[in-house]
Parts: sequence; C-alpha cells; structure tokens
Amino acid sequence: MELRRKRAYVTAESSDGFRVLVDRLWPRGVSKEDAAIDLWAKDTAPSPELRKAWHAASDDDWDTYADRYRAELDGETAQALDELAAEVKKRKTVTLVYAAHDDEHNHAVVLEQALRELLS
Repeated sequence: MELRRKRAYVTAESSDGFRVLVDRLWPRGVSKEDAAIDLWAKDTAPSPELRKAWHAASDDDWDTYADRYRAELDGETAQALDELAAEVKKRKTVTLVYAAHDDEHNHAVVLEQALRELLS
C-alpha cells in the first residue's frame, strides 16, 4: 500500500488512487468535481480550536502543534483514525488531500505518520 500527500489545489490524477480529503473544511475555490475526493475524513482533522491556534502560530511552533494534534489522534479522534486506517488498508494507493500552503508543516504530515504507525 502506498500512502501519499497532495494539496487540494494540485490537479487530481488517476495515479493518486483513492483520494481522501483530511481537512475539516472544504478547500476554498475547489469544486467537488475538480477535487475528485473519494472520502472526506473530516473527523480525523484537527479540532476547530487547534486549527485556529495553528493558523495564528508561527512555523517555530510546529512541534507544539504536531504534539497537540497527535494527542487528539490518540484521544478524541482515535475512533475516526481507526476507521480511516481500515479504509486505507483496502486500497493500493491512497492520497491524503489537504489545503494548507506549507507542504511540510501541516496536519496531513502528522496524520500520515499516525496512519503508517497503525498500518505497520
């Protein structure tokens, strides 16, 4: 199984396989047709409070944000994470789709790591 990440604003391709939107909010300006989303796993996204705090934070706070999100994935979001992992297991290629501008400092990075741990 191959697990990837891709911004919602990058054109969907057949090589993306099963596309999972992992944001709580739909990406602004992206039509449902263009997004080509197979599953919207909004319950695995950071809580609204954490999302707002992260948008107000600097990149220097990345580790704190990532730790808080991991705690959510281990706690209140654990069931949604388990359900997503079960769905991912069924697929050959899965692309986690997110709207954040920064490819390295966003919740999809943390979610991908959590999924890899569950699937190993």
